[in-house]
Formats: sequence, structure tokens, C-alpha cells
Amino acid sequence: MVVRSALRYGFGTASLFAGGWVLRALQGTPAALGATPAEIAPVARRSPHYKDGKFVNLEASSSGLPMDRELQRKLLRDLANAGSAGKPPGPIPLKDPPTPEPAAADAAASWYGHSSALIEVDGYRVLVDPVWSQRCSPSRTVGPQRMHEVPVQLEALPAVDAVVISHDHYDHLDIDTIIALTHTQRAPFVVPLGIGAHLRRWGIPAGRIVELDWHEGHRIGDLTVICTPARHFSGRLFSRDTTLWASWVIAGPSHKAFFGGDTGYTKSFADIGAEHGPFDLTLMPIGAYHPAFADIHMNPEEAVRAHLDLTDPQNSVLVPVHWATFRLAPHPWAEPVERLVAAAELDEVRLAVPIPGERVVPGSTFEPWWRL
Repeated sequence: MVVRSALRYGFGTASLFAGGWVLRALQGTPAALGATPAEIAPVARRSPHYKDGKFVNLEASSSGLPMDRELQRKLLRDLANAGSAGKPPGPIPLKDPPTPEPAAADAAASWYGHSSALIEVDGYRVLVDPVWSQRCSPSRTVGPQRMHEVPVQLEALPAVDAVVISHDHYDHLDIDTIIALTHTQRAPFVVPLGIGAHLRRWGIPAGRIVELDWHEGHRIGDLTVICTPARHFSGRLFSRDTTLWASWVIAGPSHKAFFGGDTGYTKSFADIGAEHGPFDLTLMPIGAYHPAFADIHMNPEEAVRAHLDLTDPQNSVLVPVHWATFRLAPHPWAEPVERLVAAAELDEVRLAVPIPGERVVPGSTFEPWWRL
């Protein structure tokens, strides 16, 4: 029953719970779990999207419902039959950071693996979903393990203007990385409603935490960071949806980027594009998909569709994230990017597919480095 409940989470949480691992995973790691629902509620209650103690999607999803039995059986079969296909056939290449460090660009992105990236807009730098730990888990010994090393150490990152978090799942919000960033950076942590309670529990000064609801923004000089809807869910163990999940608009005076975070395809993309677009860059999740959780994780074709909803494909570039680093679904390791390249070619969408650590700009080209 525990495994069945865990599978509803839609990604690597299943591997955390399977085989009774949950008890071992939790030993000695209570701090990583974050705040309790009671600690989160005072801030969450101010949102119209918070109902009966939980945040809700604008479009209904099955993430909080028991999984259809046939889909459940399919997921279990696919997990059992995945074998080594979910791992790369050889070492994943890494790109050293540029030397000397370039000035922040009008539009650029450096990808560090999974959803961790440094986005540059009009001379500002925004670090999104930084996860530098070896596992995306409340445990340092159990849970999905990194398939490549981080390409740059946290202390080697340039000064950033904001650290932005999309939601509180372990592959996007990592206690050790967050605490380290309080010492290596001075930037505020800009987060969806409720996540501030996790950060306060971890000792982050309240003055460095900015919590936003969907459609709210925060200005940093001439840069505006806007919290926008996503179609997903939240939770760091048994409590579900007590904190908000989000995508993000990062807008300067002349250029804009969009960070999808972690999301299923949603009609909100067209609304965001109409209100805030077009974007010079979109960073869209392409991995960890499966029919069992199709409405909370996009597949590569849906990522291309979302990009088209958000922006003008002739004057923008799609940068794929949420793949290659952690094994969170049974699909083959390189399948997301191969499907993305095919879909982008069909719809004439420009891509930049960086090697972990690589910095790309709208005019960047790429080689199929993943064909190891």
C-alpha cells in the first residue's frame, strides 16, 4: 500500500519508498523534510488557490487521486523492464565554465543538470532550482542518485541577483544547496507561497525570503521576477500540496526568459505568453514522463507545444531541462532529447541543447553530444 501511494507522486519518489526504504531514508534526516503543514498554513491561506488546506491546479489533474489500476500496472511493468536503458551508456560529458567569466548577457542560460540553471537577462543573473547534492532525496544514502557530477562548484558561481525555486520536490529544492547558498551568495530566495516556511525552518533569514502567489511579481533593480501558474503538485513526504508550485517569468527592460519548472502541459502557457511574452529563451522540462502521470509532467512534444504557446519561434530558443541527471521515470536516458529534436524540427523551433555546464545564447548551435 505504501508503494501504491508513493507511485501517485509521479516520479522518483517511488524508488524512495519501494522495498521499505522509507524507514531507512528518514533516519537522521528530519531537517530535510522541511516545515509542517501547520507552519506553512498562515502564509498559504492568503491565496485564492489554497482550498481546504491544499493548493489546487487551475486545471484538474489526477495527481491527488488514486492511480487507475491499468496505468498502475503499466508503470510497474515499465519500471521492472527498464533495466539499464534509463542510464547513459557512458560517462556524461561536462563543460568547464568559461574563463574569464563573461559579463552577464542580454539573454543566456548555463545548464548545470536536471533543472538547475543560471539564467541571464539584461545583465542580471537568476539561479533556478539549484540542486548540487548527490541524491534528490531526504536521505544522503537512499533515493535517485546523480548520473553526472556537478560541472561547477557552488562557490565558483558568479554573484546572482536572485535564487528562484519552482516547487518543493527534492529534485528542485535541496536543503544542503540552499544552506550553502546563504553563505556563498547574498541574493534573495524568490519562492512560491509556503516554501518560505521550509527555508525559515532551515535557518534562512526571513529578510532574504520573498514568497509569491501566481501572478505576483518582485522587482530587483530593473529586473522583474513573476510567479506564474504550472500544472503540478508539491510535497516532501506524506503531506501533499501544502505549498504552491510555479513557473517563472524573468523579465528585464529589453529581454525576457521563461522557466517552466516542473509541469504538465497547461492552457496557462498561452495565457502567460499573451500577457508576458514573447521570450528570448524558454527553459522547458522534457523528461520524467509516463502515461501514469501525463498531466503533471510534459513529454518532449508537449514542451515544444508549450514553447510555441509562449513565444515567437523565429526569435527565441528552447533550452531543455529536467532530464539527463536523475533517473525519475522508466524511459530510456536519451529518449527525451531525441524526441525533442524531432518535434522541434517538425515545428521549426530553434533549440540549444547544452552539455552540463555549458552556457548558451539564442544563436548557439549544438552537436548531439548525448549519443555517447
